[in-house]
Amino acid sequence: MSLLLGLLIPLLGTMLGSAFVFLMKDQMSVRLQKTLLGFASGVMVAASVWSLLIPAMEMQQEHGAWAVMPAAVGFLLGIGFLLLLDELTPHLHLGATAPEGPRSRLSRTAMLALAVTIHNLPEGMAVGVVFAGAEQGVAHLSLTSALAVSLGIAIQNVPEGAIISMPLRAEGNSRWSSFLLGSLSGVVEPLGGLAVVLLASLLTPALPYLLAFAAGAMFYVVVEELIPEASAGIHSNLSTIGFAIGFVLMMVLDVVLG
Repeated sequence: MSLLLGLLIPLLGTMLGSAFVFLMKDQMSVRLQKTLLGFASGVMVAASVWSLLIPAMEMQQEHGAWAVMPAAVGFLLGIGFLLLLDELTPHLHLGATAPEGPRSRLSRTAMLALAVTIHNLPEGMAVGVVFAGAEQGVAHLSLTSALAVSLGIAIQNVPEGAIISMPLRAEGNSRWSSFLLGSLSGVVEPLGGLAVVLLASLLTPALPYLLAFAAGAMFYVVVEELIPEASAGIHSNLSTIGFAIGFVLMMVLDVVLG
C-alpha cells in the first residue's frame, strides 16, 4: 500500500499544479516562472544527492575507496540515457521557438507534452528506486525516507504542473485540454517508478547503479533544461532564490523524515 501511495503522490502533485490553469490568467508572470523553475531545480539536485548518490555509495562501503565506482558508473549511464532519449524524441522546450530531436509533423502542443514527459521520467525512476531499496532493507533507505522523496518530488511537481499547463493554454488549447495534457505528462512518473521497482527486485546487486542512474537522469534535466530556462533573461536572481529554497526543503525532508 505504501509503495502504491508513494508512486502516485508525485502524479497528484502534477495534477494539482496543472489545475492552476483554472485559477490564473492565460499567462504566468516571468517572475513566478523563474522562481518555480529554480525551486524545481533545487528539489531535484537535493534529492539526487541525499536520496540517491549518497545511499548508492553507502551500500558499497565494504569496498573502501572503490565504493564510489557504482555511483559514478550509474550516474554517467543516467546522463547518457537521457541524452539519447533527448536526441531520439521530437520535443519542444518551454519558451523555445524551434523543436529538438528528429523532424516530426507533431503539433507544438504534442511536442511540448513530450518535452515534459522526458523531464518527468527520471523523477518517477528516482521514487521507484528509493522504494525498491527501502523494501530490500538497504541501510539509510527506509520507507519513511522513500515517502520523503515522493513528497519532495510531489511538491516540486505542483509548480511544474502549472508551468506546463499555462503555456499549453497560451498555445490556444482550452483550459480543460491544458489541464488534461499537463496531468497526463505526469503519468510517466508512476509507470517509470513501477518499472524500476520490478527491475530492482530482479537485479538486487544492481541497486546502487540504479540509484545513481536515476540521479544522473535528474541532473541531466536540471542542467539541460531547468537551469538554462531559469537563468535566461531578466529576474534570474529569483530562480537562484527558488533553487535555494527547493534545495533546503528537500534536504530537510530527507534528513528529518529519513
